[in-house]
Amino acid sequence: MRVMVMTKGDAADEGKGEPTTEMFEKMRVFNEQLVNAGIMLGGEGLQPSAAGAKVAFSTAGTTVVDGPFTESKEVIAGYWIWEVSSLAEAIEWAKRCPFDPSYGDSQILEIRPLFDMADFAQTVDADALAKSEQLLDPASD
Repeated sequence: MRVMVMTKGDAADEGKGEPTTEMFEKMRVFNEQLVNAGIMLGGEGLQPSAAGAKVAFSTAGTTVVDGPFTESKEVIAGYWIWEVSSLAEAIEWAKRCPFDPSYGDSQILEIRPLFDMADFAQTVDADALAKSEQLLDPASD
């Protein structure tokens, strides 16, 4: 199963800047362990929400809200995509993630399974599923 693991913090974390050299090295070692175990498929850190925007849809129309997203209790700071055998395996790996005490107790990892096209086989036409899979397959170009 593929999961997305999101690193979260609160809005106050956004002004903390770059990680220390020590924390960067701890994360590099952790990522290397994930790669060597065949778990990590991808991942990146995200710039603060001040550099981003939200696009909101409603019956009244579409609006754009520029960052920062200070009204948010939690912000996503980064993510990984992992290939694991189960949610329990993902949790065990997440528990090994380095913790930076300078960020206080607001550090949270959220783990969510990703849908595969096969998950929609009961509700979506097989031809539509095949076309969607083609869109995501770089070899189909």
